[in-house]
Amino acid sequence: MYDLTGFQRDLLYVISGLDEPHGLALKDELEEYYETEIHHGRLYPNLDTLVNKGLVEKSQMDRRTNSYALTARGQREIDARREWEHQYLQDTLNTA
Repeated sequence: MYDLTGFQRDLLYVISGLDEPHGLALKDELEEYYETEIHHGRLYPNLDTLVNKGLVEKSQMDRRTNSYALTARGQREIDARREWEHQYLQDTLNTA
């Protein structure tokens, strides 16, 4: 996951937290978090990158809508990232 942008990592986390997320649902979630408009020209190329890297699977819901889901590899990457972050945050969490 080290080679992903922050936006791509955020996409992975949002995909993992929603049931059958589609592009507009992901866009809405990220706009709420970033407090700014997310343009299609930013969202969909980044989703395609995650698909091409094998972290996300894209399937068609209907003629105009795709849904996205984490692959097993995508879930492993999130789990590994959490472990990596935890080793640095553990001390600060225990002292808070």
